[in-house]
Amino acid sequence: MPLGTLQFTIDGITVQTQDGQSLIAACDAAGLYIPRLCYHPDLRPAGNCRVCTCRIDGHQAAACVTPVRDGMVVENDTPQLNADRLALIEMMFVEGNHPCPYCVASGDCELQALGYRLGMTAPVYPFFWPRHEIDASHPDIFLDRERCIACSRCIEASRMPDGKSVFSYEGRGIAMHLHVDGWGGLGATQMAAIDKAAHVCPVACIVIRRDGYRIPNGQRRFDKTPIGTDIEARRKAPPS
Repeated sequence: MPLGTLQFTIDGITVQTQDGQSLIAACDAAGLYIPRLCYHPDLRPAGNCRVCTCRIDGHQAAACVTPVRDGMVVENDTPQLNADRLALIEMMFVEGNHPCPYCVASGDCELQALGYRLGMTAPVYPFFWPRHEIDASHPDIFLDRERCIACSRCIEASRMPDGKSVFSYEGRGIAMHLHVDGWGGLGATQMAAIDKAAHVCPVACIVIRRDGYRIPNGQRRFDKTPIGTDIEARRKAPPS
């Protein structure tokens, strides 16, 4: 192998990659999809949601924050791991308010799409029915905290690359919620609709005004193909 190249196996498939990559990035490049929610390829990984957890050399770890090691053995697509992921997704649904049939992000929502991919029909846990503040103070952006899943993508994007630090978390435990750096709400911050932070939300917590139905229902990303299909399309067919 070329200098600096590592080799590992995931679900029995051998992958070669470069030293310094995370497991999830290496698998993305190889066309092997690992479910995720908080991870975004343009942002620093946070390891918050744990949906990308894999079994690595016999131990469970989040793929987004695990660097590839030569010879590592990874399990990803197993019944137990997918059941654990489904439980996490179901808990995210009941901890917030996610009315998918009439949500502005339906068909483009990563939480909804993962629910479909993992076989969710309805959450098995009781709903919390929380009441969170809705912030409509910004002329171009609508902030609906009832959809927030605490992925931290907007926080990381606002810090880097936007350089504005508009978002942070406030409170702890079940009381933790998304906070904006402005006494008058989002409209009192420096955030703009062109910011990276306005375009990385996996659900419908951050919505660009006058843009929600530009792509009609039924024609959106996950209406056409399941989540992860774009990554799986990169996989090269084995030599015949």
